Amino acid sequence: MNVFESEILIALKQSPFRHQRELAARCGLAVGTVNKALRALTAEGLLSEDQTLTPAAEALLESLRPRRAVILAAGYGLRMVPIHRETPKALLNVRGEVLIERQIRQLREAGVQEITVVVGFMKESFEYLIDDFGVRLVVNSDYASYNNLHSLLRAASQLENAYIVPCDLYAASNPFRPWELHSWYMVSDRPDPESPVRVSRGGELVESRDASRSNAMIGIAYVAAPDAPGLRQRLSSLASDPAYRDAFWEDALLRDRRMLFPARVVPADRITEINTLDQLRELDGSSQDLRNETLSLIARVLSAAPEEITHITLQKKGMTNRSFLFTCRDRRYIMRIPGEGTDRLIDRRKEAAVYQVIRDLDVCDPVLYLDPETGYKITEYVEGARVCDPASPEDVRRCMARLRSFHSLGLRVDHTFEIFGQIDFYESLRQGAPSVYRDYAATRELIFSLRPWLERHVTRWGLTHIDAVPDNMLFCPGPDGREKILLIDWEYAGMQDQDVDLAMFCIYSLYDRQQTDALIDAYYPEGCPEETRYKIYGYLAACGLLWSNWCEFKRMQGVEFGEYALRQYRYAKDFGRLLRDYMAAHPRHEET
Repeated sequence: MNVFESEILIALKQSPFRHQRELAARCGLAVGTVNKALRALTAEGLLSEDQTLTPAAEALLESLRPRRAVILAAGYGLRMVPIHRETPKALLNVRGEVLIERQIRQLREAGVQEITVVVGFMKESFEYLIDDFGVRLVVNSDYASYNNLHSLLRAASQLENAYIVPCDLYAASNPFRPWELHSWYMVSDRPDPESPVRVSRGGELVESRDASRSNAMIGIAYVAAPDAPGLRQRLSSLASDPAYRDAFWEDALLRDRRMLFPARVVPADRITEINTLDQLRELDGSSQDLRNETLSLIARVLSAAPEEITHITLQKKGMTNRSFLFTCRDRRYIMRIPGEGTDRLIDRRKEAAVYQVIRDLDVCDPVLYLDPETGYKITEYVEGARVCDPASPEDVRRCMARLRSFHSLGLRVDHTFEIFGQIDFYESLRQGAPSVYRDYAATRELIFSLRPWLERHVTRWGLTHIDAVPDNMLFCPGPDGREKILLIDWEYAGMQDQDVDLAMFCIYSLYDRQQTDALIDAYYPEGCPEETRYKIYGYLAACGLLWSNWCEFKRMQGVEFGEYALRQYRYAKDFGRLLRDYMAAHPRHEET
């Protein structure tokens, strides 16, 4: 039985028909296709001569009818910034209903009783659904590190005669049915150049090589019992492959340039995806979730109405913060929102003090607002800017010249960035848990043995950026048509030996020793004294251990940094040994 025959059989189960044209209109098929299907169903013993369902057809429908559903609601919903910090996407209020509650009601109307909701971010917000709607919650603790393929795997045991439902869809009419006869994946009749698939003449979903013919992927699917084991196996196989860490569950359906399930096509206006604040506004401009504290703050700072804040997009998910770009009255701005656990890592009052010192020096991007309590920051977006390319010798040379020029200003603040004190502090955040590195105690002993030598060889004490990394050095159009360089993100800045900034640039860029020496030479074109060079090596080691501990704390918060974390620990060991050996070969320096 093919897709067309299945749809006709379901249509006949729902109500009889008077003539083929009526049935064709109901199913969206050509009359010829309907006549061919009716003949085939009769030959298969599923329709009687009067074209009513036979007992065999009734038994088949009963065996494949929908009984379960899995709603995927674990993710951050980062594209819903800034609303996502207060309300998970699934709990948005749309046209007077909570989004996930509407989905549950529609599933129940179709006779689906066993509903599983996979949760992660703000999981406690969903607990009430157990009592109010009788659903089952499954927690995906890895929601911050993996995409929804891993969420669906958590509920794989439920994937038999089951719907898969993304939590961010608003269906104007019920997309679920009491009867299904085969697996399918739902797409829209709207072309979508970003979609990798299109609907073939036979109703299959095949790879699209013409963006104008691609069908928008909606994400709802039905998994009939015969296809459930295969899908479960594919999910498990892909989830064990690191290459699929960020994969969507639909990747489990893709094989040999086609999807394993045929298409179910619906009109574009029937189901709306709510991925951004602008999409929510378009669907329901009066939603109570649009009365958001962050939006209200932006409106106050810019003396604008909340509805004038548009085109909100996540700019970057940084190591410490999340930033989003938005437009207000044809000008663009960036708002920074601190990430998880950041309030324990950064003193925002100290950050505010730094911005106070540099505010009139044309050193950084224009800061319009900074709250020392929350760390929220609003800056003007620098149009036409680009970040430093650490692989470009010319970019690095110019950035080092700019950094040295800033260092020469002799600026002062009342607080210090204590490298070794910060190592102790980050260690304390583990609350007694051992380091993930087996030889951490020996590495720590090595680094702290360097401390007296480093403290005796400070040469230039002043305001130091601390996070002077390529991503925080912007090449921008200047008033004379030439590029100027701005230093942004001063949240770690404080008094310190300014050579620390060179070390920070190197370890963020994952430089080896040769690249590190080239950067030092770019900062010291007149020549760098040997002691200073080895001192910078020592800072690479100490700062490597510092950021390694920082990564361990962030890992406890559910945020992983992969190779970056491993390389920081290697800097501690490799460059720590370099300075240790230098000290042993030059004992006279210990006497100075």
